[in-house]
Amino acid sequence: MTHEDRWPEPQERDFRIENFRFGSGEMLDELRLHYKTLGKPRIAEDGSIGNAVLLFHNTTGSSQTWLDPSMADHLFRPGQPLDLETCYVIIPDLIGFGKSSKPSDGLRTRFPRYRYDDMVTLTHRLLTQQLGIERLSLLVGISMGGMLAWLYGGSYPDFVERLVPIASQPGPMSGRNWMQRRISIEAIRNDPEWNGGNYETNPSRYVFAAPLSGLFIQSVVRLQEKAPTRAAGDALYRQMVDRARKGDANDRLYQLEASMDYDPSHLLGRIRAEVLAINFEDDELNPPQLDTMEPAIARIAGAKYVLVPADAGTNGHYSTLLPHLWAPHLSEFLNRVWPLKPDLRPSQPVEAIR
Repeated sequence: MTHEDRWPEPQERDFRIENFRFGSGEMLDELRLHYKTLGKPRIAEDGSIGNAVLLFHNTTGSSQTWLDPSMADHLFRPGQPLDLETCYVIIPDLIGFGKSSKPSDGLRTRFPRYRYDDMVTLTHRLLTQQLGIERLSLLVGISMGGMLAWLYGGSYPDFVERLVPIASQPGPMSGRNWMQRRISIEAIRNDPEWNGGNYETNPSRYVFAAPLSGLFIQSVVRLQEKAPTRAAGDALYRQMVDRARKGDANDRLYQLEASMDYDPSHLLGRIRAEVLAINFEDDELNPPQLDTMEPAIARIAGAKYVLVPADAGTNGHYSTLLPHLWAPHLSEFLNRVWPLKPDLRPSQPVEAIR
């Protein structure tokens, strides 16, 4: 693909909220939520924006994850599920990630303890107060983003029309999913260089345990292919450690602890959106053996669940970053429930956008 064939450069802006109070009761004097947009808003017959699409990133990503060619080349081009000729795409850096407010900005462990519910609330305020969106046409989330999608659909049932959580489960944080997070949390908190979060130089010891999460959730077949010998395994381990070193310990701690009270199960009966849930057979973070999905889907009228079979092309939980595996299911779903032929007209510049 030539540069001219690519999607246009995203517009990047900040949404700033003064004196935001978190679910914990803590307050931040000024909260910054960074976001990107692609495409243009179009106006429906009732005067509202009728083509808004929200994308939620994963725990190890940011808004930029969606713009990597390995993702975007399967989503945003003409004829693809999120064709920018018809979709107005909003991609936030969730709080604690990317260019949004986070502990490493200076507050360290004085930064408020945010949770997934706070992320949902903040994103809703971004859409309604900053972008003037009265109804969301589509929400797609991967991994953590999928978990947030379940919460969002139940928290704002009249706001979301279509919901696609990918690589997630709508049940309480527990089992291996929580335990692998707890290991990383304890590795940070017990690093002697962490110093209660008041370090001048990023702690150096917790990173040696960081690869364990990747081992829990990646396909063992793909891992064996990458590391068929002890030497190859050592090299791969060093790469994973080096990748962990590039992050800030407090930021990572907060990101992991944000999930601890996740449980959308009480909200499922409130969801009114058209739902397509997609998981992967070899995803050890959301294993189908737990039988979580089918009972949950049954509580949502008309919801559909797709389990992508394991094969030579899947990679466990990391299949979320391989959209050629799930984009066809997204396209089929949208062609059925939102054929991307809305009677819309180009909008005037949205005054709320800054």
